[in-house]
Amino acid sequence: MKKVIVLGATSAIAQATVRLLAARGASLYLVGRNAANLEAVARDAATRGAPKVEFRALDLNDCEAHASLVERAWQALGGLDGAVLAHGVLGDQAESQRSWAAAELVLRTNFLSAASLLTELANRFEAQKAGTLVVISSVAGDRGRQSNYVYGASKGALTVFLQGLRNRLAKSGVAVVTVKPGFVDTPMTAHVPKNKLFASPEQVARGLLKAADGRKNEVYVPGFWALIMLIIRSIPEPVFKRLKL
Repeated sequence: MKKVIVLGATSAIAQATVRLLAARGASLYLVGRNAANLEAVARDAATRGAPKVEFRALDLNDCEAHASLVERAWQALGGLDGAVLAHGVLGDQAESQRSWAAAELVLRTNFLSAASLLTELANRFEAQKAGTLVVISSVAGDRGRQSNYVYGASKGALTVFLQGLRNRLAKSGVAVVTVKPGFVDTPMTAHVPKNKLFASPEQVARGLLKAADGRKNEVYVPGFWALIMLIIRSIPEPVFKRLKL
């Protein structure tokens, strides 16, 4: 990927990914909500070797702005051959249970806005018969658990959307890469007690780019989550529903 749009560029995983892409000499179009933070990420990318860095502050939940956003990125970099979707919110499960507005925000941010952006990008990549779409989903989408089923539902829907998109775009030579991290030590999980299952943003970024380079379909990062989630998915529902997970 040499001309890449990064969505949610100020998130910890995205920033780590941007640093790696810049060191590779990729041109970047960075998008996030906070202009000051974006500018700092852009300056850092330029010092690390990115030949061109543009950025735009935008609330990505504004789906009406997505078409013009993609067009501006396309014009700014002279086309795109890669996209990294890294925006999202963890939300608060208890608040989402009490308030549909809270649950809807999680679903809109993690799934609906991503689906809108992917539609715009997929249509362009399909037309040029080239490109790589890399999207951060989550192991939480593999099975609903009482502790985070709203977040899990948003990521599960995203994973299924990506499966269908991959099936559609395969004949056009466009790669759709689903990245499923487990626990990651980021500001989003600052309130969660840490253990050995937590990965660093840098570790996830390296796994993400390795998967993109290999045009993989779905990858767990770190890889041990594939076995953990296989076990969790294999638990019979009569047993699973009695567990406190």
